[in-house]
Amino acid sequence: MKKYFFISLTLLLLSDLSSAQLAGSAGSFARLGFGARGISMGNSIIAVTTGEIVSYYNPAITSFAESRFASASFTLLSLDRSLNFLSFTQSVKPTAGISFGLINAGVSNIDGRTSDGIHTEDYSTYENQFFLSFSNKLHERVSIGATAKLYHSKLFEKVSTTTVGFDIGACITILENLKAGIVIQDIGSKYIWNTKDIYPDPYGTTTTNKFPNLRRMGLALTLPQFKTLISAEYENSSEGTNILRGGVEYNPVEYLSIRCGIDRIELYEEKTGAKPAFGFGVRKQIGNWVPTLNYAFVTEPFAPRSFHIISLTVNF
Repeated sequence: MKKYFFISLTLLLLSDLSSAQLAGSAGSFARLGFGARGISMGNSIIAVTTGEIVSYYNPAITSFAESRFASASFTLLSLDRSLNFLSFTQSVKPTAGISFGLINAGVSNIDGRTSDGIHTEDYSTYENQFFLSFSNKLHERVSIGATAKLYHSKLFEKVSTTTVGFDIGACITILENLKAGIVIQDIGSKYIWNTKDIYPDPYGTTTTNKFPNLRRMGLALTLPQFKTLISAEYENSSEGTNILRGGVEYNPVEYLSIRCGIDRIELYEEKTGAKPAFGFGVRKQIGNWVPTLNYAFVTEPFAPRSFHIISLTVNF
């Protein structure tokens, strides 16, 4: 009973980590976004090829990197949840790019109790995604890319799972200041849970949870005369969801960016609530290095409070 109670509670908390995104389907932690810049723009930067570039949103954009980017992010969440990001992007001359990174999420301080309500011990659980992306320009206006992703999740002692999935994407330059992005995400990703090691026969089972397959397309428009970047995106999933998102980045001066966006504008009946976000970035060149501190503030419709993301990116 203790183990059954813990597993049920953990599944509930992991679903809450995504704020019921896609009904708490498998891999929800990896659909929250990546870093302060992307999340503060509503996760709509599928076609953005300027600034800090990471392949999470679209593997095809790494070929637009003109130098190297290293980034680390820390998130302040409620309900004893954690969410962290690491990434590195490298230009591969003359026309390619490579990116790799990590997403880590978890829930700690889970109060374990017996069926009689007696405290036993505190538990924790985690999920990780490791990704490696490569892209190349087929033409000066067309880039394609792919990402291999390794997921590892630990739910309880002797209950863990590992899976591999893939993303494919393209980025097309329509006009000098207008780009389009297309991505298919989580091809083949699924968790397979086996509880036979902790439950005696016939109670132990094997359960398969498939990740939703996402089909996304978006635009990014740069307006140099207004020092502004505008992005928008449409997402359809294998779960039947349809979502709009968008964002704006304004650069009033060279060292400052101000951002806002909105994620999860749902075009179906069972809405879970849109997620507005705000943020900024401050950068300063030091020799050949350009460190940037990014911050994002994001509302969560079903959490007790909003969350904050702090990212440090170095361009060198």
